[in-house]
Amino acid sequence: MADLRDPSFKPLRATRRTAVGLILGAPMLAACSGVQQTLTSQFGQQPPADAAQPQQQGQSVGNGRVKVGLVLPLSAPGNAGVAAQSMKNAAEMALAEFNNPDIQLLVKDDTGNPQGAQAATQQALDEGAEIILGPLFAQSVPAAASLTRQRNVSMIAFSTDSSVAGRGVYLLSFLPESDVNRIIGYAAGVGKRSYAALLPDNAYGSVVEAAFKQVVSSKGGRIAAFEKYGADRAGAARTIAQALSGADALLLADDGDALAGVADALTAAGADLRRLQLLGTGLWDNPRVFATPALQGGLYAAPDPSGFRNFSGRYRTRYGQDPVRTATLAYDAVALVAALARTQGPKRFSGEVLTNPSGFAGIDGLFRFRSDGTNERGLAVMKVASTGAQAVAGSPKSFGA
Repeated sequence: MADLRDPSFKPLRATRRTAVGLILGAPMLAACSGVQQTLTSQFGQQPPADAAQPQQQGQSVGNGRVKVGLVLPLSAPGNAGVAAQSMKNAAEMALAEFNNPDIQLLVKDDTGNPQGAQAATQQALDEGAEIILGPLFAQSVPAAASLTRQRNVSMIAFSTDSSVAGRGVYLLSFLPESDVNRIIGYAAGVGKRSYAALLPDNAYGSVVEAAFKQVVSSKGGRIAAFEKYGADRAGAARTIAQALSGADALLLADDGDALAGVADALTAAGADLRRLQLLGTGLWDNPRVFATPALQGGLYAAPDPSGFRNFSGRYRTRYGQDPVRTATLAYDAVALVAALARTQGPKRFSGEVLTNPSGFAGIDGLFRFRSDGTNERGLAVMKVASTGAQAVAGSPKSFGA
């Protein structure tokens, strides 16, 4: 792999302002609660949009020869529009921080719904886009993909719903499967063999459940107890508390306030959480979790926070405000296509290039696209403390065999 931060690698050299480079492999990218969870209701579904709101015609950024469509819900109401604008800013920042990228961004507003996404994608393709970045919401991805597949154009979407990935559609998002694989893999590596899980009975919980059962089996562990909860968290907590004596680790996967309630319910049901190693996903990266006594010492998987801190500082300097957490996705997507356009010739956005097993590294660390369109991320393992998150295992620098 070649690293933008390595001055000996001339073709992919970034400007001095780029604190985090992008790695491009030799021949052959949730700490994400907050805005992301509010925006997507945990799983990539868009909020209701105002159907009467006119679609913007879009704009172009840069004057390079390689045209790249960027499809975002810029005029969608509420947090959706706020996140989209922050992601657009991050995309423009990526162009500015690269040294003369041969890229022209065709920015299109999909208004936050499938019909708008299809219209925006059609506009970008008609204007010569060689690859589409976006959409953001799960329901918009298939609508846009129906057009990109007709033209054999790749798409890098930002949805967290892995079911919309597939042929020619790659997800550059924070998928719960990566969190579970990393945290269970780490726990197995430090000797944990018997696992329990208490998960929300929703789409996010279902994905976590499937990944949990698969990775525990692959690591030679056993599942001592498993339970899901809806509105009655206390009832589910009482049920699983009776079976926790056979477990040495407990996976919890919910956002800040809900997770604190689950921990309190388990304690009230008689579970000795201090005896267990608590495990979590990136949704644990939340001040409410750090302030919950019962969760102290819990471990969760998330991107190394130093990348986002550095990115946020540069973003604030440029735009005078904080970025949303998902802004790094747009930055990394543009950084990736800029690097590929510079080095990979006419096949730059082909499936063969995008699924390079060596992967890439951006703001949030190492990532690679799988052939099924999902991604794998190199995540750190963080520990909950009252002062915030503490790293106990860094993110990997390369993907092992």
